[in-house]
Amino acid sequence: MSWQKSVVALAAAVVLPLTGAMAGSSVAAAPEGDTFAAAALPPGSPAAVNGQLKVCGVKLCNKNGKQIQLRGMSTHGIQWYSQCVKTASLDALANDWKADVLRISMYIQEGGYESNPRKFTDMVHGYIEEATKRGMYALVDWHQLSPGDPNHNTARAKTFFKEIAQRHKDKTNIIYDIANEPNGVTWARVKTYAEAVIPTIRAEDPDSLVLVGTHGWSTFGLSDGRNINEVSQNKVNASNLMYTFHFYAKDHRDSYLNALKTVSSQVPVFVTEFGSQEASGDGTNDFTMANKFISFMKDAKISWTNWNFSDDHRTGAVFKSGTCSGSSFTGEGPLKDAGKWVRNHIRTADDF
Repeated sequence: MSWQKSVVALAAAVVLPLTGAMAGSSVAAAPEGDTFAAAALPPGSPAAVNGQLKVCGVKLCNKNGKQIQLRGMSTHGIQWYSQCVKTASLDALANDWKADVLRISMYIQEGGYESNPRKFTDMVHGYIEEATKRGMYALVDWHQLSPGDPNHNTARAKTFFKEIAQRHKDKTNIIYDIANEPNGVTWARVKTYAEAVIPTIRAEDPDSLVLVGTHGWSTFGLSDGRNINEVSQNKVNASNLMYTFHFYAKDHRDSYLNALKTVSSQVPVFVTEFGSQEASGDGTNDFTMANKFISFMKDAKISWTNWNFSDDHRTGAVFKSGTCSGSSFTGEGPLKDAGKWVRNHIRTADDF
């Protein structure tokens, strides 16, 4: 949601590593020109069991056509919190949390991709391989936020996704999310952007799942006071596509839950970002309201990734401050209340 705009101020106040190398970790962006060894999916892992994802009707299905729900975590912006995405933390996410999916949050502006395309593209390559070797789906998040019109970054998106798709097209665990939270822009403009970028991906990778954010900070226009039916009435002309929805339970109440129920009955929906607190990512957790969303998403088999897998000072960051400088990420000990809550929901047995 709009809270991410405040992260820039945090970055100015807190000194954080901006390189791809992470202390105590083998997860690092390779120098320009290096070749990544392609990782293999471990037998029995979520991505190995489910294989190539496909949209069936308004649901997400696995390679056998069975409806499934993926659950996992989103990184914080990798330009600020790369130290939280390392060997020990990813091992915990896959093996202790038993997550199905890692959302790789690469901001475009705000010190992200735009500032050094080569570095951030290589970081994403590396994270994709790390998710793959642990059997998780790698959700590549083009985290455009400000300016809110994704068309501002169309050329950059084509360059980035062309390379990502070329290198990883043979993987069955790649998910492309081409626009994080369009805002201050009409759905028609978002649709124009999507129909410009998706063919670039499809030229390299014709099969993998593609996600596109909706207007109003990925609320199908609700946060902008728009008609939530605009998307279903003017769908993106593309196959194997889902639309994203975001919510923060303390601020986004029954009207947002009802909107999610409505839109997910019309088009395929993936909740790529949500929290149990305020839209600022901070403040009091409202687990009662959050559990209403979780319960519905479970029943409707709507996949989700929670914000966020870091030790940011805000309530919504799952780890206690300072955790990422160490190597202990398993169990509830390193977790804030929101982290304990979401870990418990992710650990619930999958129904593959």
